[in-house]
Parts: sequence; structure tokens; C-alpha cells
Amino acid sequence: MAVLGMQVYADARPGVDAAAGKAASAAPADHLPGGNTTVFATGRNAFSFPAANLADAERTRFVIGNSFFKRNWVQAPASTTARDGLGPHFLARSCGGCHVQDGRAQPPDFHNGLEPRAVAGLLMRLSVPGSNAVGGPLHEPTYGDQLNDLSINGVRAEGKLHIRYETIAGKFADGTPYTLEKPIYTVRELGYDPLSPDTLFSPRIAPQVIGLGLLEAIPAAEIEANARAQQAAGGPVRGQVNRVWDAYANAMLPGRFGWKANVASLAHQTASAFQGDIGITSRLFPDEACMPAQKDCLQAPRGAKGQGVEIDDKTLDDVIFYQATLAPPARRDPADPQVLQGQQIFMRAQCASCHRPSYVTGAPLFPRLSSPALSGQTIFPYTDLLLHDMGPDLADGRPDFLANGNQWRTPPLWGLGLIKAVNGHSRLLHDGRARDLLEAVLWHGGEASAARDAVLQLDAQERDALVRFLESL
Repeated sequence: MAVLGMQVYADARPGVDAAAGKAASAAPADHLPGGNTTVFATGRNAFSFPAANLADAERTRFVIGNSFFKRNWVQAPASTTARDGLGPHFLARSCGGCHVQDGRAQPPDFHNGLEPRAVAGLLMRLSVPGSNAVGGPLHEPTYGDQLNDLSINGVRAEGKLHIRYETIAGKFADGTPYTLEKPIYTVRELGYDPLSPDTLFSPRIAPQVIGLGLLEAIPAAEIEANARAQQAAGGPVRGQVNRVWDAYANAMLPGRFGWKANVASLAHQTASAFQGDIGITSRLFPDEACMPAQKDCLQAPRGAKGQGVEIDDKTLDDVIFYQATLAPPARRDPADPQVLQGQQIFMRAQCASCHRPSYVTGAPLFPRLSSPALSGQTIFPYTDLLLHDMGPDLADGRPDFLANGNQWRTPPLWGLGLIKAVNGHSRLLHDGRARDLLEAVLWHGGEASAARDAVLQLDAQERDALVRFLESL
């Protein structure tokens, strides 16, 4: 069926949908990155479809979760008690304010020297040296663990982020020049006391949210095996498992979400983001993120008439379920000769050492927050979910549980080729500094230096093939 210019087969899975079956016979096995959950979709809504194999009742739950993911919360007191409690400090009025169309955010554009229009999706993490009671980052004493640039009426915003860029020039081996832009961040117009002089900063862009339930269903033993295999190989690639506190499990678990693998479960990530990014409290995150020096924040009105938390368990569970069951879209042109050449280059450059192509999913971490349809799927996310030292050029210098200041989690690559169609840009990496796929590769350093250097040796035709492969994912 046609939906907003996209070709979508809601039940596309091998042996069931005729169109999908025909595609499977003509394409490599990894043309369905989400296994039976995969949807055939392109265009602006490509990241917004439920897993193709969900039951009807689960699709209804998906729609309910979608509503609370994308609709705005409002300041309390309000005529509605279902969506009030925004703030006091916040970055966005909804989850979809950062993850527009369930996609990837981009940094605000400071290139013209003017103050850019406000855009959500670039978060500045804050901390000071040391660890909290569960081993995570220690909050900056005045502003907490992040800088929120918006606030409700009667409360001061925490500050504004400003970005300037330094240009880095280089050349490929064939003489083709390139330039990279290194962002330099400053915080201005602080609403309260000065920041601690030893504040550590880490910018984080909001990524696309497809396939998260599938990533959560990758057995922890597989992540551990990735680390052991890399250590045994004896080369420069030596990934590390992050171990982090999870409020839902009430335990330390292997991290697999966030730019530093600093979150173990989608449930913890969602509830924490509601509290930190929108100012919506829940059962496991019941307190507003107001620091002692922020008197106006502490005295601001609360949602739910101040009688309880601002999002109930059922509603929050439905939002978590919605994200868990967002489907990865099928690859485009996976059997194209240029795409296949690019795939060979990707493997030859040892990119797959970190961007492991495939897994078979196990049981959901929290079954009530996911679907059994996600289990037993052969998926192709292209990640090892490990931390890697990416070198000084990408370093933020900020520890996060076991992650040090040079380490970042290997991001999944599925959906890369559809970001521009969904979100209208091609900004990549943890802070959106890379303006396209090739720039993202050129920023690689540390453990990935050899892979980057191999790409620098490619001629123009080979570079185009590599990019074409990545765009097919």
C-alpha cells in the first residue's frame, strides 16, 4: 500500500508476504535488518512503523504509546491532568521534540553568526570529578547532570549553549581535499550560580529510535563475547563492556544504550529522559531535577495536582513498549553491484571489528515492556554495543560509569541511509559534528585509526561505493 509516498508492506516477512518473498530471493540475507519485524518503508515516516509481526492488540498498545511519545506536555496547573507537569526545567515538551519522526536530531546552526532558532535534541551532560552512590557521574552542584535551556513561567532557564567551529583540513591519498568542523562549546546566560570550575561537559545528540527493543533482546552473553573475542584477537580493537545501574532491574547490568553505553534498559532510559529532559516524574524517578540552589525550580507547581507522580505506570509502560517495537526499515538495493563493492570495502577495512553485523535475539529484558515477536530474530544492527577508545579528537574527557573520557559506544548503523529523508539532514556522531557519512568515518581515531587510514587510501570510486553501502543500511 502507498502511505505518504512510501512503499509499505505491513506484514512483510519471509514466506508470508509475496513482495517480501520476491525481494528475499534476489537480495542478500541481511536485506531484512530486523528479521521478521522489518518493514518496507522509505520517506519521512520510515522510522515510525510498528514491528511487522506484532499482534493486533500490540498494535493498539503501540498507537497509545505513540500518542504519549509525540504529544506535548503542558505546564501545571492545567485543565488536563493527563499531560500536565512540564518542567520546571526542560529541553523539549515531548519525547518527539528531540526524536522528531522517531529520528535523529541535529545541532543548532551557529554558522551565520546569529543566534539560531531553538532546536531540541542536543543535550549537554554535566558532572564533576568523582562518582555517585551507584558508580555513575557525580552531578555538578548547581545545575545537576545536564543543562536545560527551557523553563516554565516563573522559573529561570539554566543557560544557553553556544557553538563555534574550528576547521580541520586534510587530503585523501589521491589528493582529494576534505575539511572537518570541530565544535567548541561554551555555556552562556547561566540562570543561577557559576558552574563549578572543574565541570566536565559531554554533548549528546538524540539518535533515531528504531530497533531499540531488538538491541535490548541481544543476549548479554553476546556482548561479553564481543569483548572477549576482540581481546583475544590481539589487535588495536579492544572493546569494553560498560556496567551501569538500572532502576528497573534494581541492579548493575551491561550498558547497551546511550552514547557511552551508560544505560542498560530502554525502560530506565525512557523514565530518566521523562524526568531530565521534559520534567515529568514517575514512580522510579519521583523527584523533579531541581538542585538546591534553584529555589524557583523547587517552589514551582507540580503536575497531577501535586498529589503524585506526573506519568502513571501504565502510560509510561506504553511509551516504553512503543519505542521497543519501532521497526527497522528494510535495506534499499542490497544486491546492487556498487553496494556489494562497498560492503567488501567495509569488511576489508575492518570496520566490522566494532560494527558487528548480526545477532539472534533472545528474550526481552522486561517482557511486559516489549513483545515476544522480537525474540528469535536474526538482526543486522552493525554494532558490538561495546565501549571503544576513539582517540583525542572525539574525546569529551567525562567518565560515565566504566567509560572513560575517550570511550564511546559503537552506534548501530541501521537506518543511516534514511536519516536525510526522515529528518532533512545527515549530521552524525555523538554531537552531530559530522556533516555526512564520510566525515563520520574520518573522525574515527584511537582503536579505529587503522580503519580510518584504510578509507583515506581509497580512490573516489571506492569511496562512493563505501558510502553507497552505508546508505543502503
